[in-house]
Amino acid sequence: MKSTICWCAIGFAALFIGALADGKDSPKPSPYFEQDVSASDPLRTQQAKELDAYIEAMKKDGSRLHAMFHPDYSSPQAFAKSAEPYRAAFCDSIGYPPPGGVPSAPATFDQIGQDSLGTYYRAMIPILPEVHAEGIYIVPKGITGKAPLIISMHGGGGSPEVALFHGGANYHDMVRGGVKRGYVVFAPQHLFVAKRFPRDIRNKIDKRMRLVGTSVTAVEIAKITRSLDVLLKRPEVDPNRVGMVGLSYGGYYALVTPAVDTRIKVSVSSCYYGVQEGRYERDELSVPSDFEFMNRFTLFRDSDLVALICPRALEIQAGSNDDSDHRDPGTRMVPQSEAFYKKLGSADRFKYVIFQGGHQFDDESAWSFVQQHMSD
Repeated sequence: MKSTICWCAIGFAALFIGALADGKDSPKPSPYFEQDVSASDPLRTQQAKELDAYIEAMKKDGSRLHAMFHPDYSSPQAFAKSAEPYRAAFCDSIGYPPPGGVPSAPATFDQIGQDSLGTYYRAMIPILPEVHAEGIYIVPKGITGKAPLIISMHGGGGSPEVALFHGGANYHDMVRGGVKRGYVVFAPQHLFVAKRFPRDIRNKIDKRMRLVGTSVTAVEIAKITRSLDVLLKRPEVDPNRVGMVGLSYGGYYALVTPAVDTRIKVSVSSCYYGVQEGRYERDELSVPSDFEFMNRFTLFRDSDLVALICPRALEIQAGSNDDSDHRDPGTRMVPQSEAFYKKLGSADRFKYVIFQGGHQFDDESAWSFVQQHMSD
C-alpha cells in the first residue's frame, strides 16, 4: 500500500513540473503586438554599413572646403584676405583662442647662464588664468639695435633643454643655430611628459580641454602667440622679423602656428608634414587623439592649411632615411601646397627638401631659407 502511494506522489510531482515547464515555454498570449527581437538584426547591420559608407563619402567630399575657401590669386594681399574665412573655421575647430582672459601679471625673465654666443634666460609668460608659457629665451651677444626673433619648437617627448644642451640630439643646431646668426631665440616647452603624472597625461589633458571648449593644440598655439605679444615688445626684438622652426611635433606647430598668427613671416616644418594623413589613410583610428579635432581630415589637411601661411615663406623638410610615414605621404601632398605659391608667382617662398638623414633637423637648408626670407 505504501509503495502505491509513493508512486502516485511521484507521478503527480512529475505532472506538476511538466506543467510548469510547459508554461515557461508557452507564455500566455499577449494582448499586444510582439516580434522576435532578432528579427531586426539585419536592420542594425544595415545601419552600420550605411554609416561606414557615409564616412567614406565625406572623406572624399571636397565641396565644403570649396564653399568656404575661394582663393583670390590677383595679388598676395587679396589671397591673404580670401583665406580669412578659412582661418576662422580652423580656429573654431580647435577651440582657439582658448577661453579665459590673459592675466595682467608681468612675464619674468631670469638669467640662467651665458656663453660666447649669448645670454640665456628662463622665461615665464602668463597666457591664461593660472597658465604660463615657459621656455628658454636667448639673446645673442654683440647685437646692436633690434634683432629678428625665432621660435624654436621641440618635438614629442622632448624639451627646450633636450633640443639645446649637449649637442641638441637630433635637433642639432635648431636652437643655437638662430643665436649664431644673430637672432633672438625663444624655445618654449609643450606638454608631453611630467613626473608624477601618467604617461598619457597629454591625451588626458586634451580630452579634458575639449570638455571646456578648447584643445591642447589651441592652448599650445596660444602659448606661442601670446608669448609673441610680450616678446615683440622687448627692446632687442624686431617685431617685423619673426620666424619659426620645429622638428616632428614641433614641425606640426611650425605649420599650425603661422596658419593662425600672420606675424610669423617664415617657417620651417621638419619631419612632420603629411604624417597624420598617411596614418589616417591606412588606419583612421591610429591617429593620435590630439590630432583628432573636428574636420581634421576633411577641411584641415596639412596640404590645405598651407593656404593659411601663403604667401609667407614656408620650407618643409623630410629625411631620406626617416620612416616612410614621415616622408612619402608628404611627398604626394606637396604639389597641392606648392600650387598656392605658384599661382601667386611666389614659388621661391615655398620649398620642399628631402635631405640626407633620418628623423632630424636639417640645419643647412633651414637656416639658409630663414635668412633668405626673414626680411621679405
